[in-house]
Amino acid sequence: MTASPLPDGTYDAIVVDASEGSEGTTALELAVLAGVYKGEVVALQGPAGADPLDLLGLPATITVAAGQPQVRLEP
Repeated sequence: MTASPLPDGTYDAIVVDASEGSEGTTALELAVLAGVYKGEVVALQGPAGADPLDLLGLPATITVAAGQPQVRLEP
């Protein structure tokens, strides 16, 4: 994943866009659902895994530590 525009913390989010990125990655856009950053859309890229269309609308948790985000998608 790339560096996050969000400060360190944990954020509830939802996948609002997903597409195939460059070089075998998946590009995600996630909207933060609560707190000070509610409504912010965060664009991240990570390893490809699932079909991007299957990711749309999934709830997610963004965890940022030392400026590095990790995303956990909920099934």
